Amino acid sequence: MPLSAGIDIGSSTVKFVILDNHNIAKWEVVPSTSQPLKVSKTFLDKLEEDIPVTATGYGRDLIEADRKIPTISEIKAHALGAGFLFPSCRSIIDIGGQDVKAISLDNNGRVNRFEMNDRCAAGTGKFLEITSGKFNYTLEEFRSAALRGKDGIKISSLCTVFAESEIIGLINRGCSPEDISRALHWSVVNRIKPMYRRVEATGPTAVTGGGAKNAALVELLSQCLQTEILHSPYSQIAGAIGCAISAAK
Repeated sequence: MPLSAGIDIGSSTVKFVILDNHNIAKWEVVPSTSQPLKVSKTFLDKLEEDIPVTATGYGRDLIEADRKIPTISEIKAHALGAGFLFPSCRSIIDIGGQDVKAISLDNNGRVNRFEMNDRCAAGTGKFLEITSGKFNYTLEEFRSAALRGKDGIKISSLCTVFAESEIIGLINRGCSPEDISRALHWSVVNRIKPMYRRVEATGPTAVTGGGAKNAALVELLSQCLQTEILHSPYSQIAGAIGCAISAAK
């Protein structure tokens, strides 16, 4: 089948992909806003009727009910998408807006074990988005500051609210914003590490989701996990790619 499409309806963004004979023909990332279904339908309305579509993500049930579009789990979608982007990967860390997933794969690229943190914002993109606001940084400025910062500060709170209190205390003590930014990124990495270990992840690790755009996170994950971290400009849309692959089948 020459064309297929995938939609990943996340809490922060909606990702769209069109594959043409398993090549990425078109892709787009747009804010979910407060109406992710409306955003998704805008994309679907542009598709030709005979193009198969599969959806995943936070809002997949909305689109399934509204348009009778088949859905797959985020775990399966990211496994398929990461395997497409990085055939050598044997594990995945998906860092989304409101959850983090650690996934190990078998030698055939199938899901072996997975674990998800979806009960708390700690370790997620939302955690970094909220804490970056304490410095009036944009997310890009926050990432750059973390790369410039030095190690030595530790953020002990796993709760976003308590972490904000720690940040204020560190600022009052005269700690630099760069060093605090780096410590906050380390706190995310240290939250991910035990999940990664529990799924018995091995080999090259693909980072997917919006967190893959964060160079500081990628660098610190590589240091902490002591493994090769795989990422590309398409890492954020891995879930949508996986959906398009599923739709093509």
